[in-house]
Amino acid sequence: MEDFMRGYFVSFEGPDGAGKSTVLKEVLNQIGLELKTQYLVTREPGGSKIAEKIRDIILDPANDKMDNKTEALLYAASRSQHVEEIIRPALKEGKVVFSDRYVDSSLAYQGAGRDLGIQEVKQINDFATDKLDPDLTFFLDLDPEVGLKRIEKLRPGQEDRLEQENLAFHKKVYAGFLKVKETYPERFVTVDATQPIDQVVAQVIATLKQRMPELF
Repeated sequence: MEDFMRGYFVSFEGPDGAGKSTVLKEVLNQIGLELKTQYLVTREPGGSKIAEKIRDIILDPANDKMDNKTEALLYAASRSQHVEEIIRPALKEGKVVFSDRYVDSSLAYQGAGRDLGIQEVKQINDFATDKLDPDLTFFLDLDPEVGLKRIEKLRPGQEDRLEQENLAFHKKVYAGFLKVKETYPERFVTVDATQPIDQVVAQVIATLKQRMPELF
């Protein structure tokens, strides 16, 4: 049942190093005051106290014996908590929720990257989120090799467990993202993340104004 005051859910996806967090921050610096409704910025994995603790387990480089299915289930568990505690209540209050990653990341990283199957990972996430999908997803498109080089430069020696995976894994993840994007063309908007950041930000803002004019 849809509430009269319906919120909007916008997610940002892309390979590691595409600049999702930076772009999201800059977009809100520019339009935060213009938005007619309150907004909430969150991230995955994490976004709530319990979900952040699960994030620490997933991304800790010391957990190198983690089974692929365990990894996928931990992401789904973190997401379930995040949705029930943070995202759904905000949407019910009519807020706009901006999330740095969401289910599509699991489909790409665990479904494709870990070879667990996109449909299989979608099923556990449908269970975890009660099939809550974003209204709009920005895919920041960047060659995974370029993304990893950016991370090495920005945070040398501080890469998390998934960032430390080899290039072959990240290429599979990227191919997974392209497949997911083809599956949900109506909500995906692709932005070339090789452009200067101000151009990426401008494109995101223009798309938000075009797709969700009632928010401005």
